[in-house]
Amino acid sequence: MTEKIKLLIIEDNPLLREGISAILSRNSDIQVVSGPGSRKKPIQKVRDLRPNVLLLDLGLRSQSSLELVRSIKSDFPNVKVIVMDLAPTETDILLFVRAGVSGFVLKGATTEDFLRTIRAVSRGKKVLPHLMTESLFSQIVEQAVNGKITSRVKEAVRMTRRERQVISLIAEGLSNKEIADNLHLSTYTVKSHVHNILEKLLLRSRVQIAKYALTNAELMEAEESISLIEE
Repeated sequence: MTEKIKLLIIEDNPLLREGISAILSRNSDIQVVSGPGSRKKPIQKVRDLRPNVLLLDLGLRSQSSLELVRSIKSDFPNVKVIVMDLAPTETDILLFVRAGVSGFVLKGATTEDFLRTIRAVSRGKKVLPHLMTESLFSQIVEQAVNGKITSRVKEAVRMTRRERQVISLIAEGLSNKEIADNLHLSTYTVKSHVHNILEKLLLRSRVQIAKYALTNAELMEAEESISLIEE
């Protein structure tokens, strides 16, 4: 007889947690071991219940989900972690994969998607939703395993013409207001472009954007000549 998958669910929303638990418990190969309403800290639950797979909400209110993953993988390396979110960004994927997460599942996924992900991860596979596999995911995971992001990953990101203009002006030391005046845009629009640039390049600050522009000047020029993306 095949051993059941012991699944622990860490989710702040009790309705969602109990709903997922009820649905997954109907399957004979899955034993949900999380107790609804428990006040124990997640790390203590893992210690007491010893699950095979942890289904974790990416946006816990009580603590950092990323730090929790790091702690769990440090203390319980055999526990496989699946992160749930509505729409994790590439940055989220990178950080959580580096921390040791085995898979992601969208909260809007079907029951079959949840089951498929849980079963595959329990067998040692790495799983992400299909919609994430079409862009940077395979390269992000590859580079996360190697411990660094190479220019090949960055080059795979297609910047719009406007975003490249903003990058260049940030590298020149201009503020958002100065960039807005220069490009005849609103400050809000510039902030939106900066946010998108940070997300696409997996960066965290304007300083890193400026460094990217200086170290990838030739790439920026090449993209300018071939890109068909205007805005």
